[in-house]
Amino acid sequence: MAEDVIRMAEIDGRDLRGLRDRSILLLGYAGGLRRGEIVGLDVGRGETEEGIGWLTLLDEGVILTIKGKGERWREVEIGRGSSELSCPVRALETWMHLGRIAHGPVYRRISQDGSRALPDRLSGRHVARLVKRTALAAGVRSDAPEGERSAMFAGHSLRAGFASSDIDERYAQKQMGHASAEMTRRYQRRRGRFRVNLSKAAGL
Repeated sequence: MAEDVIRMAEIDGRDLRGLRDRSILLLGYAGGLRRGEIVGLDVGRGETEEGIGWLTLLDEGVILTIKGKGERWREVEIGRGSSELSCPVRALETWMHLGRIAHGPVYRRISQDGSRALPDRLSGRHVARLVKRTALAAGVRSDAPEGERSAMFAGHSLRAGFASSDIDERYAQKQMGHASAEMTRRYQRRRGRFRVNLSKAAGL
Protein backbone atom coordinates (compact mmCIF):
# COMPACT_ATOMS: atom_id res chain seq x y z
CA MET A 1 0.00 0.00 0.00
CA ALA A 2 1.05 3.64 -0.32
CA GLU A 3 2.37 3.91 3.23
CA ASP A 4 4.48 0.79 2.65
CA VAL A 5 5.93 2.16 -0.60
CA ILE A 6 6.84 5.45 1.10
CA ARG A 7 8.75 3.54 3.80
CA MET A 8 10.40 1.35 1.17
CA ALA A 9 11.49 4.42 -0.80
CA GLU A 10 13.40 5.71 2.22
CA ILE A 11 15.49 2.57 2.77
CA ASP A 12 18.50 3.36 0.58
CA GLY A 13 19.30 6.96 1.47
CA ARG A 14 19.99 9.83 -0.91
CA ASP A 15 23.03 8.76 -2.92
CA LEU A 16 22.62 8.40 -6.69
CA ARG A 17 21.66 4.72 -6.49
CA GLY A 18 19.15 5.43 -3.74
CA LEU A 19 17.59 8.31 -5.69
CA ARG A 20 17.17 6.10 -8.74
CA ASP A 21 15.58 3.28 -6.75
CA ARG A 22 13.33 5.70 -4.86
CA SER A 23 12.06 6.99 -8.21
CA ILE A 24 11.45 3.44 -9.48
CA LEU A 25 9.35 2.55 -6.42
CA LEU A 26 7.23 5.71 -6.36
CA LEU A 27 6.71 5.94 -10.14
CA GLY A 28 6.03 2.22 -10.48
CA TYR A 29 3.39 2.34 -7.76
CA ALA A 30 1.72 5.59 -8.88
CA GLY A 31 1.53 4.36 -12.47
CA GLY A 32 0.44 0.82 -11.68
CA LEU A 33 3.32 -0.24 -13.93
CA ARG A 34 4.77 -3.63 -14.78
CA ARG A 35 8.48 -3.95 -14.10
CA GLY A 36 9.21 -4.14 -17.85
CA GLU A 37 7.30 -0.91 -18.38
CA ILE A 38 9.37 0.87 -15.74
CA VAL A 39 12.76 -0.11 -17.12
CA GLY A 40 11.55 0.17 -20.74
CA LEU A 41 11.03 3.92 -20.51
CA ASP A 42 13.13 6.29 -22.61
CA VAL A 43 13.37 10.04 -22.11
CA GLY A 44 11.87 10.76 -25.54
CA ARG A 45 10.06 8.92 -28.29
CA GLY A 46 12.04 6.43 -30.40
CA GLU A 47 15.40 7.08 -28.75
CA THR A 48 16.35 3.39 -28.44
CA GLU A 49 15.29 0.24 -30.28
CA GLU A 50 14.43 -1.64 -27.08
CA GLY A 51 12.46 1.19 -25.46
CA ILE A 52 8.73 0.55 -25.03
CA GLY A 53 7.68 4.04 -24.01
CA TRP A 54 8.69 7.59 -23.22
CA LEU A 55 7.82 10.38 -20.83
CA THR A 56 6.55 13.95 -21.11
CA LEU A 57 7.19 16.14 -18.07
CA LEU A 58 4.63 18.88 -17.42
CA ASP A 59 3.98 21.34 -14.59
CA GLU A 60 1.08 19.19 -13.36
CA GLY A 61 2.94 15.88 -13.54
CA VAL A 62 4.28 13.41 -16.08
CA ILE A 63 2.64 11.51 -18.93
CA LEU A 64 4.07 8.11 -19.79
CA THR A 65 3.29 6.79 -23.27
CA ILE A 66 3.70 3.02 -23.14
CA LYS A 67 3.34 0.25 -25.69
CA GLY A 68 1.19 -2.51 -24.24
CA LYS A 69 0.17 -5.95 -25.39
CA GLY A 70 -0.90 -6.29 -29.00
CA GLU A 71 0.99 -3.13 -29.99
CA ARG A 72 -1.62 -0.97 -28.25
CA TRP A 73 -0.36 2.33 -26.85
CA ARG A 74 -1.68 3.87 -23.67
CA GLU A 75 -1.02 7.08 -21.76
CA VAL A 76 -0.42 6.90 -18.03
CA GLU A 77 -0.93 10.20 -16.20
CA ILE A 78 0.97 10.59 -12.93
CA GLY A 79 0.23 13.76 -11.00
CA ARG A 80 2.40 15.38 -8.38
CA GLY A 81 2.11 13.93 -4.89
CA SER A 82 0.83 15.61 -1.77
CA SER A 83 4.28 15.94 -0.20
CA GLU A 84 7.97 15.96 -1.14
CA LEU A 85 8.32 12.61 0.62
CA SER A 86 5.78 10.82 -1.55
CA CYS A 87 5.82 12.69 -4.88
CA PRO A 88 6.69 10.32 -7.75
CA VAL A 89 7.20 13.17 -10.21
CA ARG A 90 9.64 15.01 -7.96
CA ALA A 91 11.55 11.76 -7.38
CA LEU A 92 11.77 11.23 -11.15
CA GLU A 93 12.94 14.80 -11.78
CA THR A 94 15.58 14.56 -9.05
CA TRP A 95 16.95 11.28 -10.41
CA MET A 96 17.08 12.58 -13.98
CA HIS A 97 18.74 15.85 -12.94
CA LEU A 98 21.42 14.36 -10.69
CA GLY A 99 21.93 11.34 -12.94
CA ARG A 100 22.20 13.66 -15.97
CA ILE A 101 19.62 11.65 -17.86
CA ALA A 102 18.74 13.67 -20.96
CA HIS A 103 18.46 11.01 -23.69
CA GLY A 104 17.96 7.26 -23.94
CA PRO A 105 16.95 4.94 -21.08
CA VAL A 106 15.51 6.65 -18.01
CA TYR A 107 16.56 3.96 -15.53
CA ARG A 108 20.20 2.87 -15.81
CA ARG A 109 22.96 1.08 -14.01
CA ILE A 110 25.21 3.09 -11.69
CA SER A 111 29.02 3.09 -11.83
CA GLN A 112 30.80 0.92 -9.29
CA ASP A 113 31.90 3.94 -7.25
CA GLY A 114 28.32 5.25 -7.25
CA SER A 115 29.26 8.58 -8.82
CA ARG A 116 27.48 8.46 -12.20
CA ALA A 117 24.76 6.83 -14.24
CA LEU A 118 25.99 4.50 -16.98
CA PRO A 119 24.43 4.21 -20.47
CA ASP A 120 23.15 0.66 -19.82
CA ARG A 121 19.44 0.14 -19.20
CA LEU A 122 18.40 -1.65 -16.02
CA SER A 123 16.71 -5.03 -16.35
CA GLY A 124 13.32 -5.95 -14.94
CA ARG A 125 15.12 -8.25 -12.49
CA HIS A 126 16.49 -5.18 -10.73
CA VAL A 127 12.95 -3.97 -10.01
CA ALA A 128 11.96 -7.38 -8.64
CA ARG A 129 15.00 -7.54 -6.36
CA LEU A 130 14.50 -3.92 -5.27
CA VAL A 131 10.87 -4.47 -4.30
CA LYS A 132 11.66 -7.66 -2.37
CA ARG A 133 14.65 -6.19 -0.54
CA THR A 134 13.05 -2.90 0.47
CA ALA A 135 9.70 -4.48 1.42
CA LEU A 136 11.45 -6.86 3.80
CA ALA A 137 13.66 -4.08 5.20
CA ALA A 138 10.65 -1.78 5.71
CA GLY A 139 8.77 -4.47 7.64
CA VAL A 140 5.93 -4.84 5.13
CA ARG A 141 3.65 -7.73 6.14
CA SER A 142 5.64 -8.30 9.32
CA ASP A 143 2.59 -10.15 10.63
CA ALA A 144 3.29 -13.04 8.23
CA PRO A 145 5.56 -15.96 9.13
CA GLU A 146 9.21 -15.10 8.48
CA GLY A 147 9.70 -17.98 6.08
CA GLU A 148 6.78 -16.86 3.90
CA ARG A 149 7.45 -13.12 3.75
CA SER A 150 10.17 -13.24 1.10
CA ALA A 151 7.88 -15.04 -1.34
CA MET A 152 5.18 -12.36 -0.98
CA PHE A 153 7.06 -9.65 -2.87
CA ALA A 154 8.13 -9.39 -6.50
CA GLY A 155 8.30 -6.91 -9.37
CA HIS A 156 4.54 -7.15 -9.84
CA SER A 157 3.88 -6.02 -6.25
CA LEU A 158 3.90 -2.31 -7.14
CA ARG A 159 1.23 -2.84 -9.80
CA ALA A 160 -0.84 -5.10 -7.56
CA GLY A 161 -0.59 -2.62 -4.69
CA PHE A 162 -1.83 0.24 -6.85
CA ALA A 163 -4.75 -1.84 -8.13
CA SER A 164 -5.67 -2.84 -4.58
CA SER A 165 -5.79 0.76 -3.31
CA ASP A 166 -8.99 2.78 -2.85
CA ILE A 167 -8.99 4.13 -6.41
CA ASP A 168 -12.21 4.07 -8.40
CA GLU A 169 -12.28 1.01 -10.65
CA ARG A 170 -12.64 3.06 -13.86
CA TYR A 171 -9.48 5.04 -13.21
CA ALA A 172 -7.49 2.01 -12.09
CA GLN A 173 -8.49 0.13 -15.24
CA LYS A 174 -7.41 3.00 -17.50
CA GLN A 175 -4.13 3.60 -15.67
CA MET A 176 -3.14 -0.07 -15.80
CA GLY A 177 -4.27 -0.64 -19.37
CA HIS A 178 -6.61 -3.50 -18.52
CA ALA A 179 -8.76 -4.49 -21.49
CA SER A 180 -11.67 -5.37 -19.20
CA ALA A 181 -13.01 -4.20 -15.87
CA GLU A 182 -13.03 -7.83 -14.73
CA MET A 183 -9.23 -7.91 -14.67
CA THR A 184 -9.16 -4.84 -12.42
CA ARG A 185 -11.85 -6.34 -10.17
CA ARG A 186 -9.65 -9.36 -9.50
CA TYR A 187 -7.31 -7.10 -7.59
CA GLN A 188 -10.07 -5.11 -5.95
CA ARG A 189 -11.87 -8.21 -4.69
CA ARG A 190 -8.72 -9.06 -2.76
CA ARG A 191 -8.75 -5.53 -1.33
CA GLY A 192 -12.33 -5.90 -0.10
CA ARG A 193 -11.97 -9.23 1.67
CA PHE A 194 -13.08 -9.16 5.31
CA ARG A 195 -13.80 -5.41 5.27
CA VAL A 196 -17.25 -6.36 6.48
CA ASN A 197 -17.07 -9.23 8.93
CA LEU A 198 -20.29 -11.11 8.26
CA SER A 199 -19.68 -13.53 11.12
CA LYS A 200 -19.76 -10.65 13.60
CA ALA A 201 -22.61 -8.99 11.74
CA ALA A 202 -24.61 -12.20 12.05
CA GLY A 203 -24.05 -12.22 15.80
CA LEU A 204 -21.23 -14.76 16.10
